[in-house]
Amino acid sequence: MNPVFQHPWDLSEPEALVLQQELAKKVIMEDDLDDIKYIAGVDVAYDDKNDLQIAAVAVLDSKTLDIVEVSVVEDVSHFPYIPGLFSFRELPSLAKAFGKLKTTPNLVVCDCQGIAHPRRFGLACHLGILFDVPTIGCGKTRLHGQSEEPGLKRGDTAPLIDNKEIIGNVLRTQDNVRPVYVSVGHRISLKTACDWIIRLSPNYRLPETTRHADHAVRIALKEE
Repeated sequence: MNPVFQHPWDLSEPEALVLQQELAKKVIMEDDLDDIKYIAGVDVAYDDKNDLQIAAVAVLDSKTLDIVEVSVVEDVSHFPYIPGLFSFRELPSLAKAFGKLKTTPNLVVCDCQGIAHPRRFGLACHLGILFDVPTIGCGKTRLHGQSEEPGLKRGDTAPLIDNKEIIGNVLRTQDNVRPVYVSVGHRISLKTACDWIIRLSPNYRLPETTRHADHAVRIALKEE
């Protein structure tokens, strides 16, 4: 699986900001989904001693949630850590991991933000635009916006709002556990995104896609 949209990665911070604002205009926030047979989760871990990145893509069967394929690559960081520009740091490594896949996912769940971002272009949006694939941002913590606390039952939501615009939902995936922050990445509606996160989280707070991708990078980091 290779990107369908290309842009340079050797950018300064001002250049990255301009590109981010331009690409944000391309995000589709409505359902544009094919038959969802395979769903991928992505994660990146760091070895701070040598600036090593380990990126993983875990592909699951959408019905059984069984692992179909896992791709892991080692890379180095080419872009500094700058809040709001996280995708420029991690996506080059993730693109290499996607390039090794034999299975093409129909939906990607990212452990990060989509449009719930100061410039409405988190990593989930960036990945979706690069690969022209439906994506969901499902973060453990809030990056941007304000919300009330959702109800305590699985499936309860509260809107995440910025300047009177709904940019995501705070979603309770399990009874009485901390919620997650769901937002549109690309080619999906917020409602459908939340429905998928619930389906992907049958037993735990985080979706199985995220759990398996996180496990893959942790194992690789230990081996390194």
